[in-house]
Amino acid sequence: MTNAQTTLTAGKAAVTVDQENGCRLSSLRIDGTELLRQGPKYGSFPMVPWCGRIAYGRFRNGGETHQMPLNHLPHPHALHGTGRDTAWRVSRAENSFAAFTYDLAAPWPYPGRVTQLVELAEDSLTLTMGVEAASDSFPAQAGWHPWFLRNLGTGGDVELDFAPAWQEERGDDHLPTGRRIDPLPGPWDDCFGMPDGVAVTLTWPGALELKVTSRAEWVVVYDEQDEAVCVEPQSGPPNGLNTMPRLVTPIDPLEISTTWSWRSLA
Repeated sequence: MTNAQTTLTAGKAAVTVDQENGCRLSSLRIDGTELLRQGPKYGSFPMVPWCGRIAYGRFRNGGETHQMPLNHLPHPHALHGTGRDTAWRVSRAENSFAAFTYDLAAPWPYPGRVTQLVELAEDSLTLTMGVEAASDSFPAQAGWHPWFLRNLGTGGDVELDFAPAWQEERGDDHLPTGRRIDPLPGPWDDCFGMPDGVAVTLTWPGALELKVTSRAEWVVVYDEQDEAVCVEPQSGPPNGLNTMPRLVTPIDPLEISTTWSWRSLA
């Protein structure tokens, strides 16, 4: 471990976790080829204790209304949780496995702990996240926001393949309207329902195939930038703290995992 980063290796795969910068994966290299967009805002970061946008930064828990900082101008929403802006602690680190934690704190109003496990194999990476309540129950979400490079420098641009059951209709405010519609062609900044579990295949022709899977039932796909595409498995839809709250209690933590598996096409 050097410079507050943790690097895991397995065969020809290597992943680096920057625990000081939101416990994001700052690098994922397969046989020397980088898969993630580089830069302090990119890589792949955990979204916790919420995913995507909270409408106007406000959510309710029982009779209480809480305001989160607005950080998605020009849309007045709170985006992607607080975990990505927090330094995490290393609780365990081995050659191909590491565990990280951080304690929920202001501006999040409820005490608790978040854990992220990173497990690397020669042909896969498994990420697991847990959200625990220390006392009062609260609504929460968890997920991941990877920035996969659109082009690996080895050939054609990445191709996405997935078969969602529906798409959440997106309003002008970039929030789901509550209507489920037939999936539309891209480009996307949209949430999709996959009730049998997330399954998205990214193919860089002639180079690599990578499958993102999760038992979670929601995935956001964002491919409106030239540099990268995002495939984001998450435990609920955007604004889900308000529309589909999942309560975390001292005896019922929120747990979610995703596995990225790959094979060479070269």
